[in-house]
Parts: sequence; C-alpha cells; structure tokens
Amino acid sequence: MHPSLLHLPGTPLSRAELISARLDGLLIEVGEGFMPPDLPENTAARLASLGPVILPGFAASGPSAAWVHGVGDAAPRCHHLQRFAPHRPRVRTMRDVIVHQSRLPDSDVLRIGALVVTTPVRTLTDLVLSGVRDPEALRWAQLLAARSPTLVSEVRSALESRERIPGKRRALALVAQLESDEQAYEEVTR
Repeated sequence: MHPSLLHLPGTPLSRAELISARLDGLLIEVGEGFMPPDLPENTAARLASLGPVILPGFAASGPSAAWVHGVGDAAPRCHHLQRFAPHRPRVRTMRDVIVHQSRLPDSDVLRIGALVVTTPVRTLTDLVLSGVRDPEALRWAQLLAARSPTLVSEVRSALESRERIPGKRRALALVAQLESDEQAYEEVTR
C-alpha cells in the first residue's frame, strides 16, 4: 500500500482531524490508521496501519498477526509483538502492547514492505499454545482456523516436530478440537 493512502495520527493530521474525516465518510479506521473507504483493506494495509505500534526488530504476532492475515473486522484491543532481530533491541513501553522477547526464526516471519509479521502457520501455532490459558487467543485461533482450514494440519505437524514446548499436549488437544470443528462445519455445508 502506498504511504500516501494511509493516514496515521500526527502525520500531518491529528487524530481528532482524522476521526472528523471518518465521521464525514471520507476515511475509514484501520488498526491505528485511517484510509479512503474505496480501497481494499488487505494484508499490506492492515500491517501498515500497525506501523506506529511495531517496534524496530519486532514482528506483529499472536492476535495482531491473525488480524493482519485477514481475520476479524477490527484490530485486537491489545497488540502482540515478537522479536525477530538477532540482538535484543531497546524496547519502549507502550500502552496495550505486549512484547515477547523470544526470537523468531527467519522462516517464521513474513516481510511486507518495511514491516514484519509472523507467517500464518506460526501465528496459529502461537495462538493455539497460548489459547489453552487465554480465551482471547483461543477466539483468534478459532477465527484463523475457520478462515484457513488447511493451516490446522500444518500447525499439528509443527507442534509434533518440536521437542519440548510448555503446554504441548494441551495445544495438540486444542488442535484436535479445531480439526473436529472443521469437519463438523464441512458436514453441515454439504
């Protein structure tokens, strides 16, 4: 998405001016930014709208990555970032942003323009692992699995191939539940 089509608060219009334009029907709100209503809200637009939130050396992950990949109508209330840089960058604290310091391998990130997001398989894997204790992550996992049913089997393989992961058994049980939900949906739609 061309930068001139995405308006972020403070560059050059204030948040109040952008909200006023949204109320007039000239813009729609997308994540942390605003864009014209006649443009498609695609992966690049959603990721670019998170630009003010994503720290250098970090990728959008968890619910934020699920939203970037096209799940849900609105961005999550709390954004998740995970480090992909080989060194630990300095982190500034921001409200409603959770920063995970464990390093992502290069194979688990997707670069879109200047920003980075976790791949759909890594996103669903992370959501399933945290979904056993976090209802919001579980909801995002269910939405992503419903949108891309083939991801569920890839996540099962990814979990089974990893040696030691905290909560692996419970996560595999959740993957089995997602697979059974998918099969039940297929039977109903036949």
